[in-house]
Amino acid sequence: MEKHMETEIAAINQQSFKDKIKSYTKHPGSFVLLLLVLVAAVLTVGVLVFLVGYILIRGIPYLKPSLFAWTYNSDNVSMLPAMINTLFMTVLALVLSVPFGVGAAIYLVEYAKKGNKLVGIIRVTAETLSGIPSIIYGLFGMLFFVTALKCGYSMMAGATLAIMVLPVIMRTTEEALLCVPDSFREGSFGLGAGKLRTIFKIVLPSAIPGILSGIILAIGRIVGETAALIYTSGTVANLAGFFDSGRTLAIHMYSLSREGMHTNEAYATAVVLLVVVLIINGVSSLIAKKFEAPKQ
Repeated sequence: MEKHMETEIAAINQQSFKDKIKSYTKHPGSFVLLLLVLVAAVLTVGVLVFLVGYILIRGIPYLKPSLFAWTYNSDNVSMLPAMINTLFMTVLALVLSVPFGVGAAIYLVEYAKKGNKLVGIIRVTAETLSGIPSIIYGLFGMLFFVTALKCGYSMMAGATLAIMVLPVIMRTTEEALLCVPDSFREGSFGLGAGKLRTIFKIVLPSAIPGILSGIILAIGRIVGETAALIYTSGTVANLAGFFDSGRTLAIHMYSLSREGMHTNEAYATAVVLLVVVLIINGVSSLIAKKFEAPKQ
């Protein structure tokens, strides 16, 4: 019975697809736009496949145990310290940015009155911060943290990335909260729940997939950032503490390629960086699925 239903559904979908194609061919403008969209999609996928394939082909043959040595030297050019520094920097930046970003979004959506001038100022400021080049953040971090506060080149100064990713987290969280139906809030209020309980028990869990999307974008920017970190956290290749200088994976890859003596190892580092990003996206997707509403 189930197989018969699946066959019927597939036939209906195929027929509807054919009907759509016929409707497009009747209108030349729609058909041209359809072709442009298909070409753009094929080009996007093709470029992605080419880049990933090129990195894997050039980098995988040079992945060797010496690249994962605990300490870095000019012979093994180990990336393990940079991997740990990347993890440390990512956690540090998210700890500083996520509470403020999510909190600001909750205020804008749940508490701020419509037409509030402060809301408009916050949104314009967030949009402005999103468009500032990363090197500007690096120069700001160098002048404020490294020079003025005398933190020196350190992971603490590199936490300037928290300011850089804050607008992304705030805006995506705001959109995720706006997508939560008002009926959820009204049902919670009808059962006697207060404002704060409704937000943390009903609204935020429903918006988790959207919030995670913003956090994933923030992680991607942190992991791939170089310009801002060169001026703040420095380029020292060994393990870094909270107030010590250290390079991340992206800076490690940039430094190796710039020197010109370890280009192959730079490609190997790119492979590891690619795998790390894929793992982060996969884990985040699994977490988001746990919070998705079950399909009826």
